[in-house]
Formats: sequence, structure tokens, C-alpha cells
Amino acid sequence: MAEIEQEALPAPLHVRVRDLPWYTPFAWLRTGLGDMRSTPSGTLFYGAAFILMGVTVRQLFGYAPEHTMTLITAFLLAGPFICLGLYEISRRHETVAQVKLLPTLTAWRANPSGIALFSLLLALIVAGWMRVSVVIFALFFTENLPDLALILSPKFMTDENLTFLLVWLGAGGFFTVLVFAVSVVSIPVMLDRDADTFGAMFVSIRVCQANPACMLTWAALIVLMTTAGFALWGVGLAFTAPLVGHATWHAYRALVE
Repeated sequence: MAEIEQEALPAPLHVRVRDLPWYTPFAWLRTGLGDMRSTPSGTLFYGAAFILMGVTVRQLFGYAPEHTMTLITAFLLAGPFICLGLYEISRRHETVAQVKLLPTLTAWRANPSGIALFSLLLALIVAGWMRVSVVIFALFFTENLPDLALILSPKFMTDENLTFLLVWLGAGGFFTVLVFAVSVVSIPVMLDRDADTFGAMFVSIRVCQANPACMLTWAALIVLMTTAGFALWGVGLAFTAPLVGHATWHAYRALVE
């Protein structure tokens, strides 16, 4: 029985993490753009899905800035799982010139237990952030909530509102750094190496420790492109989200041996 249980344990994940310059993420974006051009069906499908998500957020919660802003940041936190099919397109494109869309829709089958557990952990973190965000709004705006247009305007920058923004951004930053550290290459590692959830998360943490400047650049680019995608009425996500997804796969290839 002990031997059977020992065999059931996942094999240790032995990888080497490279140390890369701070500007390397720009090369990942260029390579990701090549994947988008080579697989237009994937870009159109996933791009349309991201547009639908962005428009839905604006239509359903546009009246409630506390929900709109929270869901936009939750999109960032859930990004590693949302882009799963895009990772698979880039993975297949390394060996196949023309990648078919349909098999990428079930990419999770490559490592169902690992990806399922990782997705559950992401969902718990996202749920925690959504609760914290709503509480922060409730504490600072006990009566009338400002609309999203006012929050994004210079008129909103009073001393009291600046305190709110600092608290809200600080809390959001904590959740974002946490998710980024454990997920920057986690799903690509699970797809490519059949790794368990915690082993893949540990590789992501090692990547961040070995490449602080490079990861800071990459995180800033992700936030910038995602924010720009939502700012363009959600339509910009059709380009920025697939680009980030493909580039993330190439980040994994560049960072992990």
C-alpha cells in the first residue's frame, strides 16, 4: 500500500530559472503578436469573448462604480486562467504551422487536477478581493457613491478622495502582487510539464525572485494593456487580452528551462 501511495505522488519538478534583462517582456509581446497573426481564428474567437466580458461589465454594473472597478481588477486577477486557451495556441504553434481552434477550448484536459485546484485558489483570492473592495467603498462613501466618470476625473482628487484611492489601490495592489507572484508562469508550467499546482506556483515565485526588474516591467505592461482595453469601452480587450495571453506563454519559455 505504501508503495502504491508513493507512486501516486507527483514527480519533483526540477527546473532552471533564467535571469533576464528588464526589457525582455517587449520581445515576448512581439512574439505573441506573431502568434495572433498566425492563428486569426483564435484571435477572433477569444477576442470576441473578451469584448463580451468587457461590455457585460459596463452594461450590468456601469451604474455602480464599486462593482465596475472591482470587476475590472478581478479580471486582472483571474487572467492566468482566462487565457488558458491562448497559452495552448502558442504551445501548439511551436510544432504545428496551422493551429486548430477547437482543441484549445479543452486545454485544461492536459492537467485537469492541477489546473482545477489552481483555478479554485484563484477564485478564492478574487472573491476575497471583491469583498475587501466593496467594504472599502462602503467605509469611505456612506451615502452617495460617485459614478465612474467622476472617479476618473480630476475633480475627484480631493484630500479625502485621495485617501480612498490610496487605500483602495493599496489593497488591490496587495492582491495583484500575490496573484502575479504565484501565477506568472504557473498554468504554462502545468500545461507543458504536467506539474502539480503547488509545484507550478513555486516555480512562479522563483521566477519573480530571480527577475524582479523584468517581472516589474511585465506586470506594468499587463496592467497598462488591460486598463487600456477596458478604457476603450471593452473593445480594446479583443487585441490586448489575446496579446498578453500569447506573450505569457513565451515568457514561460524564456524564463524556465
